[in-house]
Amino acid sequence: MNPAPEPHDDALMTAYAAGDARAFEQLYARHQAGLYRFIRRLLGSALNAQTDEVFQDTWLRVVHARARWEPQGASFRTWLFTLAHHRAVDMLRRSGREVSIDAFEGDDGAPWEPGANASAAWQHWPAPAAAASHTEELAFWRRAGEKLLACLEQLPIPQRSAFLLHHDDGLALEEVASALEVGFETAKTRLRYAMSKLRTCMGAYLAPFSSAAPGNETR
Repeated sequence: MNPAPEPHDDALMTAYAAGDARAFEQLYARHQAGLYRFIRRLLGSALNAQTDEVFQDTWLRVVHARARWEPQGASFRTWLFTLAHHRAVDMLRRSGREVSIDAFEGDDGAPWEPGANASAAWQHWPAPAAAASHTEELAFWRRAGEKLLACLEQLPIPQRSAFLLHHDDGLALEEVASALEVGFETAKTRLRYAMSKLRTCMGAYLAPFSSAAPGNETR
């Protein structure tokens, strides 16, 4: 016999709204890891200590909204990340950090454009799949992951949010727009700018990997 399919998020939330506590437990188990990661990376290292507070408050808001919750186009997961995004932005503002609503301006006020060689340093990096059996490549990708997190913190919050939702949490671009409560083209532009900036940041600080001379890597 084939196992019964897992209930859809919306069905679980509807059941929870009707008083089924186990439905909430299933929702929590299904989404807690991704939600926590999103909040932690959105807040960045400076507010890492507030991750638990934002995470718990997001779920508390789910609990408080259960009686009036109804599917309205967006999935439960998208709605959940919308709640978390609002709460994280509130925390960033409360901490005194400016959260610009304009995701497209550079530090000098001019529209940001990637450099001509923005992706050049990526071309000769080892493929992640091939790195599993090579210590040098593993060290390279570990360092790359650490640098990526640092580069993420340099992005404006709107761009960082779009990148995390799409590439880290797997939301489709339409869902990213819904979660951030912006138009599709705005979400698309934020994501494009985020990707261009991250490529430049990573290329500038991590030299192409060279297995022939690992000692010559730029650190």
